[in-house]
Amino acid sequence: MTLWNFCGKHRPEFAIEPGEGQESVWDYPRPPVLSPDTRRVEIRDGESVVADTTGSFRVLETASPPTFYLPPDDIDETLFVAASGSSVCEWKGEARYLALKDKPDLPVAWYYPRPRAQFERIRNYVAFYPGRIGCFVDGERVQPQPGRFYGGWITTDVVGPFKGEPGTMHW
Repeated sequence: MTLWNFCGKHRPEFAIEPGEGQESVWDYPRPPVLSPDTRRVEIRDGESVVADTTGSFRVLETASPPTFYLPPDDIDETLFVAASGSSVCEWKGEARYLALKDKPDLPVAWYYPRPRAQFERIRNYVAFYPGRIGCFVDGERVQPQPGRFYGGWITTDVVGPFKGEPGTMHW
């Protein structure tokens, strides 16, 4: 018996067929993998740029849009404070949260201070919730992945359907 119904080995019938220049989240593997990305990624709080990089990693996992992780050196850390709480990813380990200093009760980002071995390359890299702060890839505003606890980034170059939509918990 497998824990997951889909592991990126075949695209299910209900998956959207990707067009030219698009990826299907159904072609991503499970367990997830890291993929370097050189596109420009910006994080904005209103009009203020709080992070800007061309050296991010994407985490690619079956059924989920990619999650972008930005290097700490490309983030204005003076604008953030530690937020309460933590969570555990079965693949990456224990996550810690960050909030903007002027909104300390709303976590907008997370990172892994001690990730599991497969994800060591993103130690202290920061991922942002696109539903809580402005996230942009090559100038395109990212749409948040559906669901309360997901942090995937939906852009026009990624097709689903995506985990987090109603009726997807078994994915």
